[in-house]
Amino acid sequence: MPEENESVEHFLELIRKRRKGKFKIYIGMSAGVGKTYRMLQEAQTLLRNGVDVKIGYIETHGRSETEALLAGLPLIPRRKLFYRGKELDEFDKQAVLNLHPEVVVVDELAHSNIEGSKNEKRWQDVIEILDAGINVISAINIQHIESLNGEVKSITGIEVSERIPDSVLRMADEVVNIDLTAEELVTRLKEGKIYTKDKVETAMRNFFQSEKILQLRELALKEVASQVERKIETELPRYQHLRSERFLACISSNHEIAKKVIRKTARLATYYNSRWAVLYVQTPREDGNRIGLAAQRHLINNFKLATELGAEVIKAKNDNIARGIIEVAEQQKSTTICLGKPHLSLAGVILNTAVFNQLLNKLSAADIDIVILS
Repeated sequence: MPEENESVEHFLELIRKRRKGKFKIYIGMSAGVGKTYRMLQEAQTLLRNGVDVKIGYIETHGRSETEALLAGLPLIPRRKLFYRGKELDEFDKQAVLNLHPEVVVVDELAHSNIEGSKNEKRWQDVIEILDAGINVISAINIQHIESLNGEVKSITGIEVSERIPDSVLRMADEVVNIDLTAEELVTRLKEGKIYTKDKVETAMRNFFQSEKILQLRELALKEVASQVERKIETELPRYQHLRSERFLACISSNHEIAKKVIRKTARLATYYNSRWAVLYVQTPREDGNRIGLAAQRHLINNFKLATELGAEVIKAKNDNIARGIIEVAEQQKSTTICLGKPHLSLAGVILNTAVFNQLLNKLSAADIDIVILS
């Protein structure tokens, strides 16, 4: 397979360039597209090339074709933990650090660690491994990317609880899409190559519907394309003269709207490979004594979400929201301000203020764009 060998050789070149571990992520539109299979194929190729590669954690889900590829690959034993009266197997990060292989394969990047582990999430374990100079190959499905949570839920009707911050994806040196057509994926499902026969009918009625698969496939293709675009912009000198984008997402205490504005701005910032910030302008009506506890909790959660997605969080006090936005945008040298729809509370407040024209005039003079997000 020439393409596969070229990919492996390219990754080998990356490995030797830097002391900090190189990071490769396989992305798929859903379970069953072949991410784990491809990781094991690559591990076998690396092993044949004399690379010290080990399997830190792999989940075959009982798929015979995938399990066959484990033959001959050195496995790092999982650690045994007792949780709520049950013995569970867990990825042994410390064993990886102690053995210090050249490359380690760590499946299911978005996995939540067992309660009481040093790190809450597996992606945090992987960062420690990379920092130790060990190269990592891992995998996720598109629905595990934080900023796509809302879009995935609207497509599938399912709230995915295990997610990774977009910043983790941006750390990757290589992002590879494992792509299948909807027909190919459904065929694999019917042949029992994804789930056992007793689960096929349920899967066909729910997640594995052609229209859902097509939409998730589009998300995966766009995500990998944006990663390639960002790599081009950061590595090719001809892009250096372009204006550096800086996004400012303006949120209110409206929890659901704020989440959407944060996630959509994160997507824009990811696409443009730019710095961004989240701004909350606190008016006298929303000071600590007047805003409800539930609203305060939601604000804190949204600040946390913004931080996880790579934003700087800014809290400013001003009796006029529009003026507060202008001041922060100028201080931050923002190029684009992102707001919710005009009928929503924050944009509504701005549109109803006497200084809205002043806001537009100042932003126009400063060459700052306004984006109204749906």
